[in-house]
Amino acid sequence: MSDATERPYILHMLTATPQMSPFDVNMAADAGYQVIVPYCGVDAGMVTNLTQDAIFSRGPKGVSRTGIFIGGRDVMLAADMLETARKSMVPPFEVSVFADPSGSYTTAAALVALVERHLKRAHEMELGGKRVLILGGTGAVGRVAAAMAASLGADVTLASHASLSRAQQVSEEINERFGIATTAVGVESPEALRGALADTEILLATATAGVQVASSDDLAHARRLLVAADVNAVPPEGIAGVNVMNDGKPIGPNGDASPIGIGALAIGNVKYQVEHRLFVQMRTSKKPVYLGFPQAFDEARAVAAGLG
Repeated sequence: MSDATERPYILHMLTATPQMSPFDVNMAADAGYQVIVPYCGVDAGMVTNLTQDAIFSRGPKGVSRTGIFIGGRDVMLAADMLETARKSMVPPFEVSVFADPSGSYTTAAALVALVERHLKRAHEMELGGKRVLILGGTGAVGRVAAAMAASLGADVTLASHASLSRAQQVSEEINERFGIATTAVGVESPEALRGALADTEILLATATAGVQVASSDDLAHARRLLVAADVNAVPPEGIAGVNVMNDGKPIGPNGDASPIGIGALAIGNVKYQVEHRLFVQMRTSKKPVYLGFPQAFDEARAVAAGLG
């Protein structure tokens, strides 16, 4: 192929897990990649060789139509792999790289961007300074959402239903990694959960799908609550009263004075647009781009701003 315009768009998809997410494969195809190749069981030590195999095989023109996606489940490992891939480039042999492990970067970005939007629309308030409680905060989405919210100046607490020590471990990890300040709480009992909810203004549920982590009785103790958002699309509702279709609808008995609810489909709609846009950006950019959760959050805020 002498003409670079004839060269197919190739995406190399790396994951430390046994299989690549079909969701991400579909998204890549819909964004215009023509050849999509998954590499499974990839550890951090393999990234440099795989990256350099990809960049040196097509020439400077063909390399512009090549990309790397990093999936998996570990948000820290994916961030490390993204940075390793970036450092492995040898300009002009350089390709774009996009990391989104378990969709956590784009999902967390959509979650926080919608909370920010509805907090402003309903209450004329910013996220900075607000008390944020993340139920299921030790998981992938919870960790990234915590980093995003804390970076905006929110007072973020990570909650674990397993143990306080687990929440503390994750809080310390992300504080050190991202230069933020979060705190931890164990919510193993209803009393502990309700105590944590007492001062909560923003409630985020990022726990396992199909598990309710805050009942209506629990929410009765959250008297300062302004916004409740839940990424769980599998019944029952992760937060009682937050239907998957909610997108700024009051969820309590007090009408417009009730907290605002944001459900999984509203979050998923923004997440889908963000992931699509980032795949397209990677494929069409004239210069190599490196897309992690800060770029996902920037894109999510742009999508949320365009919702009207």
